[in-house]
Amino acid sequence: MAGKYRAEQVGSLLRPQEVLDAHTALREGKMSAEQVREIEDKAILEAIALQKQVGIEVISDGEFRRPGWASDFSASVDGYVPGSPALRLTWSNQAAPANAPAGGGQVIGGKLVQKRRLTGNQAPFLKDHAGGTPFKVTMPAASYVTTRGYKPGTSDTAYPTRKEALADVTKIIAAEVKALFDEGVPYIQLDNPHYPDYIDQSRVDQMKAYGWDVKQMIRDDIEADNACLKGFDRSNVTLAMHFCRGNGGRGGWHTSGGYDAIAEEVFGSLDVDTYLLEYDSDRAGGFEPLKYMPKGKTVVLGLVTTKSGELESADAIIKRIEEAAKFVDINDLALSPQCGFASVAIGNPVTPEEERKKLELVVEVAHKVWS
Repeated sequence: MAGKYRAEQVGSLLRPQEVLDAHTALREGKMSAEQVREIEDKAILEAIALQKQVGIEVISDGEFRRPGWASDFSASVDGYVPGSPALRLTWSNQAAPANAPAGGGQVIGGKLVQKRRLTGNQAPFLKDHAGGTPFKVTMPAASYVTTRGYKPGTSDTAYPTRKEALADVTKIIAAEVKALFDEGVPYIQLDNPHYPDYIDQSRVDQMKAYGWDVKQMIRDDIEADNACLKGFDRSNVTLAMHFCRGNGGRGGWHTSGGYDAIAEEVFGSLDVDTYLLEYDSDRAGGFEPLKYMPKGKTVVLGLVTTKSGELESADAIIKRIEEAAKFVDINDLALSPQCGFASVAIGNPVTPEEERKKLELVVEVAHKVWS
């Protein structure tokens, strides 16, 4: 692992209105890709400046070039067709968009054939302008893409089994991870792996209704996600994974329940350096499952919510870090918001000033605990 970072942010930041307007204009044919790129570049430079000013230790481009956090995958391959995912998600906020397989309203309907890099238009600019500050590039985990994309009755015309689809998705994600490593990206993060779906009993029941072997599925997912991270010199890169419980805009979420159901198998088997875990509400349960975390892994506690603008108490966050330290050495802990501020374009109900204050809070607490 390249280093331990105490004050993190997951990836996405609130998109400026000019970026949203530019993306709309591009879709409507009213603006060229080059014009949109100029607007994105300016906004990303401002986002980099914001993160540096507040002291975030691993910066991102805010995911400003993407319609959504996972949209790069389906936009970069052929093989998707219109459709709804096999697993139905119940959102806390009915206005929140349904969580779709890497782009919305699509499922795998043919062989997946890559037509361009997933993040090839993102990493070089960030590298050129990070100014020596460590930076991250994010992408969806293979287990997520497959679970949201594979639908019996549609996908099985190309892939008779889910595992066969998972194998092709894994090849694409693994190739992108390697390309980023070769470009010198110091922090590569896989987002929203399928594992929280195994926490929600209603989703487990849906899997079983399709005749899927749930125990074998979780083993297949771990094997696939690990395959995306093999063969790298870990002294030069941090390989991380963020566990999401739903962040579809407007503060919505879709998963409740502690990590107990998956902790022993998942925490003990995934070959990542850093886990970013959502812990901003009672929906995540207690810290006890962290006892299964192997020593030396970094656990980034997502204790600051991005789902509302209300600012947490620094003292309360420190107390929760101390509680987590009963199960993980405090030197292996770090702090971040629980998820991005705008996993999808619409973003969460947080103002830019509230976003800034929450990032400042993360840095303030990190300095108090680990300096």
